[in-house]
Amino acid sequence: MENLFRYDGKRVLITGASSGMGEATARLVHSLGAEVVALDVQAPHYDFAEFIALDLRDCAAIDTVIEDVTQSRVHNLFYCAGLPGGKFPAVDVVTVNFISQRHMINRLVAHMQRGDAIASVSSGAGMGYSFFGENLDPFLKITDFTAAQEWVLAQQSADWFEPYSFSKMCSIVFALRSGGTITTATGVRVNCIAPGPTDTAMMPAFIEQTSEAFFERYPKPIGRNSTAEEQAWPLAFLNSDAASYISGENLYTDGGACSGVLNGSIDAAAMLPDDMQ
Repeated sequence: MENLFRYDGKRVLITGASSGMGEATARLVHSLGAEVVALDVQAPHYDFAEFIALDLRDCAAIDTVIEDVTQSRVHNLFYCAGLPGGKFPAVDVVTVNFISQRHMINRLVAHMQRGDAIASVSSGAGMGYSFFGENLDPFLKITDFTAAQEWVLAQQSADWFEPYSFSKMCSIVFALRSGGTITTATGVRVNCIAPGPTDTAMMPAFIEQTSEAFFERYPKPIGRNSTAEEQAWPLAFLNSDAASYISGENLYTDGGACSGVLNGSIDAAAMLPDDMQ
């Protein structure tokens, strides 16, 4: 039987390829036969076919890279780049986590073929998307890169607005809608994963933004944080031919935490400090 999980003969783009889930994904799909084009602000420390420096806050730079890389066949995009909240400006967080992701995908699909696939990294922090429709929908209708950034700047002081979780809600909704939009129009599959706490270099920033207590209380049905490699495998699956009939899906890769909260088997209030319960 043919191994549909292989990437032999496939050329893949990976943003955020120099660390964390991006690096783990690049190493994994390379081992599965892929030709890896690494996109990041700094070169990764492993073998890759090509490295292109890219600041995902720069729309013009993204367009230049897309024009460059699509001179040759592109089979897959793994959008693994991301910024935590707190230490970065809100507009940068939303830009890297969603605005640039959407822009890159919309530009790239015109150069891809039916059956190709795109997978991105969202977060369990975006699981509340269904409760924020009135805030998400106006923003998601803004497809211009600069106008979307201006909207974030105008909303960043609003009581409801938290840039990291907001950006991850957007990426989930974008993936969920892509089956009816991008896949219907082009045949290119689009999916995302939503990890829970994962041991990468970004984890200390999340702890600093919230607290040690929050992550100690965060539900972990499997009893621990995940590794970057445990997130790379689902990403590799979603973009492989083994997932050829999967599109417009958000896969929670958090050990059962979000599904437990959403179906009521896990008490979300347990994550709050004692004085807020």
